[in-house]
Amino acid sequence: MNWRVKYQDKIVSADKAVECIKSGDLVVPHHAFAQSDLLVNAMTARSRELENVHISNGLSTRPCPFVEPGMEKSFWNDSLFCGPTNRSAIAEGRGDFMPVHFSEMPRYFQEDKKPDVLMLQLSLPDEQGNCSFGISADYSVGAAKAAKTIIAHINPHMPRTSGASISLDDIDWIVEKPAPVPELSVPATGKVEQAIAGHITPLISDGDTLQLGIGTLPDAVLSLLKGKRDLGIHTEVLSDGVIDLFNQGIITNNKKTLYPGKFVATCLLGTKKLYDFVDNNPDVLILPVEYVNDPFVISQNNQLISINSALQIDLMGQVNAEMVGSLQFSGIGGQGDYIRGASRSPGGKSIIALPSTASKGKISRIACRLDPGSAVTTSRYDVHYVATEYGIVNLRGKSLRERAKALISIAHPDFREALLDEARALKLLY
Repeated sequence: MNWRVKYQDKIVSADKAVECIKSGDLVVPHHAFAQSDLLVNAMTARSRELENVHISNGLSTRPCPFVEPGMEKSFWNDSLFCGPTNRSAIAEGRGDFMPVHFSEMPRYFQEDKKPDVLMLQLSLPDEQGNCSFGISADYSVGAAKAAKTIIAHINPHMPRTSGASISLDDIDWIVEKPAPVPELSVPATGKVEQAIAGHITPLISDGDTLQLGIGTLPDAVLSLLKGKRDLGIHTEVLSDGVIDLFNQGIITNNKKTLYPGKFVATCLLGTKKLYDFVDNNPDVLILPVEYVNDPFVISQNNQLISINSALQIDLMGQVNAEMVGSLQFSGIGGQGDYIRGASRSPGGKSIIALPSTASKGKISRIACRLDPGSAVTTSRYDVHYVATEYGIVNLRGKSLRERAKALISIAHPDFREALLDEARALKLLY
């Protein structure tokens, strides 16, 4: 049967599509900006009919009405990432945080918590009847292999990206509706971010392959790479900042060990400028996260430079990138994946970057001990470089005493004396 006939037979309204969701089901929305608000809103509208539906998602950048107060009897959020839309729900007991490495989320959905319903937002089908996963392949590709039912919101505005795709044969229900793809605009970089970037960029050499996140710091790093040559990108998240460097010939991807000439990422967070750049672009591959973030795969890229952020670091080098005290503030994304991968990459370097202070300068992010209740996101055994606006230090090969001295040297000057006194009291220094 022609796929176009099958396609027409599967088209229903959003309200009709979500009727397949039953009390007690596990529902997985598409990741980040690929979440279909149309399908999520249709599901949430059934709150009075449903009980104990578990919603499992990663980074949530879209409204999540299912976590609002009063919804907890109908919907429970089992979040694999904590963000601004569900942070309060987790803190107030209307949801749970599930610690899972980004690279292992597909396995989680295939072995630990198999989805009853997967809700995707996809591009239009190609001539073979395959839809691209658009701006987010990540764990959604793996979840599709295990889900009992797949609902697809087919959106003509979703970019058709190269890499991961799904056949219409694997989709149970189709909802058609044009909708703007949400955009992420990053604020202009400040003096602190520019200073941190200024310490990082000398470590980047011609021919390196970069993993960069999103935000003002990665943009600051990218802004200082003029004069570099033949840089490549193998990254968890691709953002707008790479486009100008590609057009200037600074990023070519030609020296990459894996997929030379190609950008490799697992999701996109950016603006229409980025979406237009990737649409039908065979040189941008959006691949499943179990490949892109696999430390073994990452390590096969020679000279892989990984740059990740943190909330706090102690004088032994233990990194907290996800908690404020005992409050789950964020998730770890691919930090563990890329730090391990970069450490095994020939010529690779991993960098933890953070401002020296928080709360408008009242708190030092470099501390003798992590705050009570905080988790260790990256162990002291894995940390390589640490950068603040006051410098960058290499902790590899350093004793605990040497680490304490090095980290205090890049703390804010207002806190260095107190850190020295406390370190001596704790016998970290003598």
